[in-house]
Amino acid sequence: MKQVLITTTSFQDTPGSHQELLKSNGWEVVSARGPLPEADMLELVGDVDGIICGDDVYSRTVLEKALPRLQYLSKYGIGVDKIDVDAATELGIPVFFTPGVNHTTVAEHVFLLMLSLVKKAAFHVQTVRNGQWKRQTGNEIMGKTIGIIGLGRIGKEVAIRAKAFGLDVIAYDVYWDEAFANEQGIQRANSFDEIFAASEFISLHTNLNKDTENLINSANIAKMKDGVYIINCARGEIVHTADMVDALNSGKVAGYGADVLDQEPPPPDHPLLSIETCIVTPHIGSRTYESVVRQATKAITNLQLAFEGKEPLAQVNKVPVK
Repeated sequence: MKQVLITTTSFQDTPGSHQELLKSNGWEVVSARGPLPEADMLELVGDVDGIICGDDVYSRTVLEKALPRLQYLSKYGIGVDKIDVDAATELGIPVFFTPGVNHTTVAEHVFLLMLSLVKKAAFHVQTVRNGQWKRQTGNEIMGKTIGIIGLGRIGKEVAIRAKAFGLDVIAYDVYWDEAFANEQGIQRANSFDEIFAASEFISLHTNLNKDTENLINSANIAKMKDGVYIINCARGEIVHTADMVDALNSGKVAGYGADVLDQEPPPPDHPLLSIETCIVTPHIGSRTYESVVRQATKAITNLQLAFEGKEPLAQVNKVPVK
């Protein structure tokens, strides 16, 4: 019997057809509550044949400890920055993922954060709940410019919705889809600086890598318009936390909407949590019933196909399936 470790909480906590699919395989399932740091992962691996993982740390040390039994690593989702893919490849571990499962859900979450900030929703909800009737004046988003950094599946869905809200869209992506941009009336930026200079709203949808880590820092914030709003549904490490705190406190950044942080879950004294113009949600941008079922089904199917010696639906590295 194959033993499979599952760490992603949305998979485990959300009812749906993926639960029956998981049971139908007859695997022995071991569950843990992620995202887990390296130390916890070292305690869990070593006796499992496959892993359906979230944003746990899969360092070289963890992957080496998982061998020789671990056959496959199946990512629930699309971001693999917590996985040492080079080490997995060197060690002969195929890494699967599930592209195309959460772009609608995450794009909707972007506008939840954006509208909550400009309409000051958190303040108004809390004051009414406290028995008060205090009101602050917000802003419209129509007629403003949104800069999208990363025009992949999610970025494109954000652009479509932005046009429906009457926003002008400028975007930056290394792999530019000219046909989509022309169809949607999207202006192409040739650099991050063009996005910073042109936008009242900036939405982050890029991968985390050496070029994007701490991309939103004091130097680049200085290039932005006064009162800019920044939305981050990508990775927390793209934003330099201390610099964002300074920018929010000074008013240079009017609002920061984050579904991701540099520490997840954050400590109680995380500096962003006490700032009124910052809204943080607990990495739930893709946590809807519809999206969870799509992600989980593909993650299970990838593992199922691999155990049967077949090609998975999507693979990150070029390691043959045995």
